[in-house]
Amino acid sequence: MSQAYINAVRAHLPEATLVFDHFHVVKLMNEKLSALRRELQREAESQEKVVLKGTRWLLLKNPQDLDEKKEEARHLEAALELNAPLAAAYYLKEDLRQLWSQPNQELAGLFLESWIGRARATGIRQLVQISNTLSLHRQGLLAYYDIPISTGPLEGTNNKIKTLQRQAYGYRDQEFFRLRIFALHETRYELVG
Repeated sequence: MSQAYINAVRAHLPEATLVFDHFHVVKLMNEKLSALRRELQREAESQEKVVLKGTRWLLLKNPQDLDEKKEEARHLEAALELNAPLAAAYYLKEDLRQLWSQPNQELAGLFLESWIGRARATGIRQLVQISNTLSLHRQGLLAYYDIPISTGPLEGTNNKIKTLQRQAYGYRDQEFFRLRIFALHETRYELVG
């Protein structure tokens, strides 16, 4: 959702429909949640700091992935009960994931408007910021319902190319490097040097 990305797409693919991947939206929300957690932890009293300590990854994990043996859900719940702004941000983060599971674009639009309104109503700076961003990019978010694509596979390929280049310490023969890139999709095993 960066302006540089939007400008590049508009310049090189003027007829393309911009679709903002859910991964990037959730990532942005996670960044705002982490920023809020850090701010609250700095301002917290000593007892609150103890409870908030170690919640970084718990807040970012999907609830179904919390480890029962480590009592992560209990630790997270204790932190959320102690801190209303953090709880509001966490539950809004979880709720935002439902945007892409709406039955159609119209209901998704209503859901998004409701979510934006609830985020703004909290008055929490980080949530107001992301609600403004989502409102600004509403069309690209809802375009998913016309073109349900994800950039995950593309980003995975880019990561494999970077790993291949790193493992090779650079290639002197650009053609060989190009051939290795083309061969990536054929391999189903981990990249080795």
